[in-house]
Amino acid sequence: MPSVLTNFIVFEGLDGAGTTTQMQLLAEACDRADTPCRATFEPTDKPIGRLVRSVLQKQILTTPLALAMLYAADREDHLNNPVYGIIHDLEAGKLVISDRYLYSSLSYQGVECDFEKIASLNEFPSPQYVFFIDTPVDECLRRINSRGNEVELFEKKEFLHKVKENYERIFSSLDPQVTLVRLDGLLKIEEIASQIQQILFSK
Repeated sequence: MPSVLTNFIVFEGLDGAGTTTQMQLLAEACDRADTPCRATFEPTDKPIGRLVRSVLQKQILTTPLALAMLYAADREDHLNNPVYGIIHDLEAGKLVISDRYLYSSLSYQGVECDFEKIASLNEFPSPQYVFFIDTPVDECLRRINSRGNEVELFEKKEFLHKVKENYERIFSSLDPQVTLVRLDGLLKIEEIASQIQQILFSK
């Protein structure tokens, strides 16, 4: 398997940064342009991913390292499952757009677990593009609180500051074949979407 997966696009950012919204808008833009694509997300909605979500929602109690291992198992399945793995879609020439990937594991699980240990669990291929929606922690928390949902495990101010530091650590040593694009998360949703589409489609 190549070290960088061509046509694989990943959105990253803190919880509340707007990654899900931008993934969906890009998928809609692909549909309008008749560009074959698959929109997806991590943790997935498959059995291992659902187990991860049950831990995040505090329905199941486990250790931080066990959770990190579950994330990695879900990612392996997401990539390589013989029925629904995204490698098949990439090989078929589709654009695959994912809301989060291994950088989320390194950033989030790397707060409570040894960073190098998390990195060793996530020796997966890199995407061609990483769009990092850079949104201040306070704004992310404001958006999270406005949803009115019960706060998930990782949505705490001090924690998110540490997550942000881990993102910067990762981005300082990205594979040079990966295109990292930082986007201002305080811009209007449509402006961010426009910047993304300009980079991907104006060739």
